[in-house]
Amino acid sequence: MLKLYIEKLGLACIDGIRSIGRISIFFFQGICQTFVPFIQTSKIMEQVWFIGAKSMFVIVLTAIFTGMVLGLQGYYTLVDFGSEAALGSAVAMTLIRELGPVLAAIMIAARAGSAMAAEIGVMRISEQIDALETMDIHPVRFTFSPRLAGSIISFPLLTALFDVTGIFGGFLSGVMMLGINRYIYMDRVIRSIELADIAGGFIKALVFGLIVSTMCCYKGFFAHLSGPQAGKGAKSVSLATTHAVVNSCILILVSDYIITFFLV
Repeated sequence: MLKLYIEKLGLACIDGIRSIGRISIFFFQGICQTFVPFIQTSKIMEQVWFIGAKSMFVIVLTAIFTGMVLGLQGYYTLVDFGSEAALGSAVAMTLIRELGPVLAAIMIAARAGSAMAAEIGVMRISEQIDALETMDIHPVRFTFSPRLAGSIISFPLLTALFDVTGIFGGFLSGVMMLGINRYIYMDRVIRSIELADIAGGFIKALVFGLIVSTMCCYKGFFAHLSGPQAGKGAKSVSLATTHAVVNSCILILVSDYIITFFLV
């Protein structure tokens, strides 16, 4: 019995190492193929539209209610200390440093990342990727590189939109509903934000963009290897899509902690 458990543990470790190597090669191939002439400008713009522009509604909706909740909770916390005037600073710093990049990335992973994994997964099980290789078209360049470039462009822009909308949501809660002076709120927002905070948020957004696009495209590209149901058609696509979103969200939170640790 002990020998069986040791064998299973060894197989799991080997599979983990193999997966790390596979995703590393996949990522570096995608980076290299992005800059191979001729650059796929039209495909990159198509992905910027799909990942960025079509995610704006869900980003704005999430951000405004996040800001309103922060304004409401922050007010009733700060009023106990007579510091409700600092609400603008609290909302702005919380959004720009942490919640903005993280929540924006999670929402994009749920909306666009799942679609990327499913689309590429269908291409894999329907043998379209094999057909690309037969026609001497690099499958990573065709499926992954434009999405990687589109994510690098879109994630910081959507994060900025999330931050601005969230601050406005805090304004609605704090000023319009709870009666804080609007000039004090905006003055605290402006005075509390530093360039280093904005740069840190954008660094996180770029890293999250790399994580989401790589993980989702990787899971779709190797959908036929997705667990015990590998190679079983639609089931493998559903498993790949689920794993892509879950793994992306976990890696977003882990990398957020690591980046924060080094930036603080």
